[in-house]
Amino acid sequence: MRDGEFKTVAWFTEEVSAQILAGMLNENGIAAAVFGSNSSLNALNYVNPIEVKVNAADYEAAMKLVEEDRKAAEEALEREAENWPSEDDDV
Repeated sequence: MRDGEFKTVAWFTEEVSAQILAGMLNENGIAAAVFGSNSSLNALNYVNPIEVKVNAADYEAAMKLVEEDRKAAEEALEREAENWPSEDDDV
C-alpha cells in the first residue's frame, strides 16, 4: 500500500475473514491490508478488532466491491436454502 491516509472498510474478530476480504480487494486491483493483532481467543478481538484498510482514494471503490460481495453471498445462501428439506419432506 502507498503511504498516506488509510480508511477501514471492515472489522473482524478473527483473522481468516479479514485475510479473505483483503485478498478479494487485492485481486480486484485495490491495495488492502490487515491491521491489528490476532488473539487466539476471538472474544478479545471484540475490544481490539482486526481491521481491513485501504488507501483513502480507493475507499469508495472498495466499499462498492464489499457490498457486491455481501449481496452475492446472501443470494448464494438463499439459493442453497431453497434446496434444504422442509419439515414436511420425508428425510
